[in-house]
Amino acid sequence: MSNSSTGQAGNAIYGLGIFGAWVYFWMQADGFWQYVLAILEGIVWPAFAVYHGLEALNA
Repeated sequence: MSNSSTGQAGNAIYGLGIFGAWVYFWMQADGFWQYVLAILEGIVWPAFAVYHGLEALNA
């Protein structure tokens, strides 16, 4: 028996996080290249969150 639904909630939360990050970074952008960077930052936002979270724990 296959249990393929176990990661679906995590995927939905991750997707909502990406959209939220895109909205946040898009509102901060001011020019064309900043909008391009906002899209890329929205995709890799978990890496930023983990880095800054671990940095705060280390301090």
